Amino acid sequence: MQYILIADDNPDITDVLSEYTKKEGYEAVLAADGEEALRLFEKYSPAVVLLDVMMPKMDGYAVCREIRKTSDVPVILITARGEDFEKIMGLDIGADDYIVKPFSPSEVMARVRAVLRRMVKKPQESASANKNVLVVANLTINLDEYALSIDGKRMTMTKKEIETMWTLASNPNKVFTRDNLLDSLWGYDYYGDTRTVDSHIKRLRAKLDTVEHPAWSIQTVWGVGYKFEIEG
Repeated sequence: MQYILIADDNPDITDVLSEYTKKEGYEAVLAADGEEALRLFEKYSPAVVLLDVMMPKMDGYAVCREIRKTSDVPVILITARGEDFEKIMGLDIGADDYIVKPFSPSEVMARVRAVLRRMVKKPQESASANKNVLVVANLTINLDEYALSIDGKRMTMTKKEIETMWTLASNPNKVFTRDNLLDSLWGYDYYGDTRTVDSHIKRLRAKLDTVEHPAWSIQTVWGVGYKFEIEG
């Protein structure tokens, strides 16, 4: 039996999501606060975690950070507000997706199916290719370790940021539209919009620019999207 951990201090939400989870063939594990969510995560090793951002004792961001120290399990954040900074923070700490309240339970289950499909694809893709290390000038990306370094300095990157860099850097000078990146990195049935891509690239550039990289850069192609450009 696979479990889905649902952490929210509103019993109305956990009850309805629990019912929909069972319809999908999973067993729901319910937590009413952040500390309980971490205890149940360690106990049940769920396939997916649904985290409310605003919870007693530990908020969803703090719980997600703790989970990411030991696990790449898909995490979907649930927030009562849709401000961009909250979405960006969630993605930056390693969340795979976010949902804004009010939501339909069917939408939540669609997001769950989407993140699980992406997790299934990754081992197959890695097994079919032995090129899991990409080196471009002073940039090294290792998908086996989900690590990125510049001039040997390992950068603090989220899983999604490393996947973004791999997609761009493995296709130098190819222009990706925002829709291309949204579909390939978040999934074709992702409910977000292209502003998610812009915010994500902005945060990624800020991290990359802490180390010099004159031989390459992420360039904006105005009105189209982005590309990884090799200088000279």
